[in-house]
Amino acid sequence: MQRSLKRFFPILALISFLTVLLANNFAPARAQLPTPEIPRQEIRGVWITSNDLDILKDRAKVQDATSQLRRLNFNTLYPVVWNSGYVMYPSPVAQRKGIQPFVYKGSDGHDILADLIVQSHRQNLLVIPWFEFGFMAPPTSELALNHPDWLTQKQDGSQTSISAAGEVSWLNPFHPEVQKFITDLVLEVVTKYDVDGIQFDDHMSLPREFGYDRYTVALYARETNNNPPTDPDDPAWMQWRSDKITAFMLQLNQAVKAQKPKAIFSVSPNYYDFAYKLHLQDWLTWVRMNIVDELIVQVYRHELNSFTAKIDFPEIQESQQRIPTGIGIMAGLRNRPVSMQQIQSQVQAAQERGLGVTFFYYESLWERAPEPVAERQAAFQNLFRYPAIRARI
Repeated sequence: MQRSLKRFFPILALISFLTVLLANNFAPARAQLPTPEIPRQEIRGVWITSNDLDILKDRAKVQDATSQLRRLNFNTLYPVVWNSGYVMYPSPVAQRKGIQPFVYKGSDGHDILADLIVQSHRQNLLVIPWFEFGFMAPPTSELALNHPDWLTQKQDGSQTSISAAGEVSWLNPFHPEVQKFITDLVLEVVTKYDVDGIQFDDHMSLPREFGYDRYTVALYARETNNNPPTDPDDPAWMQWRSDKITAFMLQLNQAVKAQKPKAIFSVSPNYYDFAYKLHLQDWLTWVRMNIVDELIVQVYRHELNSFTAKIDFPEIQESQQRIPTGIGIMAGLRNRPVSMQQIQSQVQAAQERGLGVTFFYYESLWERAPEPVAERQAAFQNLFRYPAIRARI
């Protein structure tokens, strides 16, 4: 009997081997599915604006907000620190220029930026302060009134334009004193606070109509032996001004890296064609020059087809191959709420393309929304089902 069984051992072994082989071939590819043990790495951020000050001033509200964002698998906060010509933290740099801090004390007299950083880091959230206004300042701000020689102008001598923030003046990005002031503010934040980076948006630019101030005209004449063209859209004139802004951004990046080498130098512009042609902001060159560590392109569109057309632009795909890249998505405004259905469809479109997302802005995520808070939060939880931890510097 034993001899008979031994004769079948090779056959049984072959059957066993074939069974395992076939089972493996038809088994689902579980390793390709996201799991909590292998978190997806992507930007999941939210801008914290001046509209969110009621939250920022209260330590308990900050704790609730950061805890909730962590539970919903967000990973990055972008709190505003430069808005309307004012800083939002105690700043000796600004005070030396006659500019008082707009707001920096919380309900118990604390530094709201320092508190936000501490509480966010406890929840493994990165904090990248956001210089929202860039070279832009209201004409009635102390900055504009105290330093009129820092402002640039249009060909007709006017010094303001109309923006989403209302009527604004523009600091001359080519003026060395303006460059030093902005650089000093940025370095103050980077060195004074335990930040993970610094961010500049679509206002780190200049509307193409500007640049006809006395200083810039003289600089252009000295470098080119010509006066600036009367046509603000003249290609060479546009390129000259754009290149000057790029040169400043390179210097600013180098200054930040000298103080904190691993700081994330983040930029959140409009889509490229708009950014360059209307605001001389050549951010694609910044990416190619390795000035930018992280890119978030603002695409505030209600129609999904328009939204997807913008995020399919080749410059976004090129940037995505170089650095972490995300899309800025409108979560709602106080007078214009956005439905969760629209947010979901846009986030999913970005995720399908391997892009991260950042929402404008915190309060509109679920507090000022057309759906109940619990419903909105559940929807975000479904969008970000697994953690995506970003390592701190």
